[in-house]
Amino acid sequence: MHCDPRFSRVREVFERHFADGEELGAAFAVYLDGELVVDLWGGVADRHTGRPWERDTPVFAYSCTKAVTAAVLLQLAERGLVDVTAPVAEVWPEFAANGKAGITVEHVLTHQAGLPALEEPVPVEEFEDQPAIAARLARQAPLWEPGTAHGYHALTYGFLVGEVVRRVTGKSVGELVSAEIAGPLGLELWVGAPDPVIERTARLTAGERGRLVTTETPPPGAQPDGEMADGAAADGAVADGAAAGGPERTTEAVAEMTRLALDPGSLMNRALGNPAMNLLKGGANNPVILRAGWPAAGMVTTARGLAGFYRALIAGEILRPETLQDALRPRVKGPDRTLYLGTSFGLGFMRPSMTFMVRSPSAFGHSGAGGSIGVGDPERGLAIAYVMNKMASAISGNLRGHRLLQAVYDSL
Repeated sequence: MHCDPRFSRVREVFERHFADGEELGAAFAVYLDGELVVDLWGGVADRHTGRPWERDTPVFAYSCTKAVTAAVLLQLAERGLVDVTAPVAEVWPEFAANGKAGITVEHVLTHQAGLPALEEPVPVEEFEDQPAIAARLARQAPLWEPGTAHGYHALTYGFLVGEVVRRVTGKSVGELVSAEIAGPLGLELWVGAPDPVIERTARLTAGERGRLVTTETPPPGAQPDGEMADGAAADGAVADGAAAGGPERTTEAVAEMTRLALDPGSLMNRALGNPAMNLLKGGANNPVILRAGWPAAGMVTTARGLAGFYRALIAGEILRPETLQDALRPRVKGPDRTLYLGTSFGLGFMRPSMTFMVRSPSAFGHSGAGGSIGVGDPERGLAIAYVMNKMASAISGNLRGHRLLQAVYDSL
């Protein structure tokens, strides 16, 4: 392991999480101005066998995938192959059905398309057939007028963007990640892992039972409209669905999210639960899921690989600086129709909000179920990633990543 002395506080926080029993296995990596200053890993990759977490142990990182998928599409836009302001139906004619002719690629990237959930249950047989799943979305009508509201497209984001990519290039997002990003840059990052990688992938395990499962976590003091409260505690506790000591409306917002999470018919659960990974033995640990490469939640990566992706992004090695700058301009901000809490998005990238727990206004990236997170911060020259295999099943659980991020910023 490596930790620059300037970031000793980060190592202390990382080790404390293990000492306190909050982690099973995890890794954390930080680049500062292109230099790898933190590269930490530890614990157990598989609690059943006791296999240790090694330097090159990858893990499934859920929605952290979305940022990588956005980069793939933006590369195509730079080459003139995709116009993000144009209707999706220009490259995917069938998509125009049921009142969707006006939905643009930008609507999809910013969760404004009105298609946050698949209406038809996706059978297991289609889990590795992304065009078939996309065809189901092409038959649907939007739940709201596209462009008038936003709601997190937890899984459908990937099938929609992936089909646009496939129609333009004939290749999957995963194939382009390998050929255009991970391969040339030497990153330990796969959207659709090959069998040798699957064999050494860490096995996800559940956290505490009986508490709310969420995709992203509100930092203490966050506001439901997507803003951070002034003076919010950096490492305060959020427990049992309420922001301890936070503003009253934050408590109410989180309580409402809790209620929605416990309602099987809520839009939140419909968005998160179809295709249903739990239909397969082991859920996200199943090789079918690890191979499938869903562009919204299908990435297998190390912390070093994910941080390296953000290092390359802010260095201009994946996208031109002007392309990234435009992509980071927030297109939507405020209450999210799917998650209820505040979200903010540029073109596929999360911006600081109640559901993206980064205090720096120049930060961007994406978080994922269970607590994983990837962050880039151009103004500070930072690229950061945290991955783990003990899934947070309480709102408070994702504070592991938040504490590590705060320790990085405190160390500067």
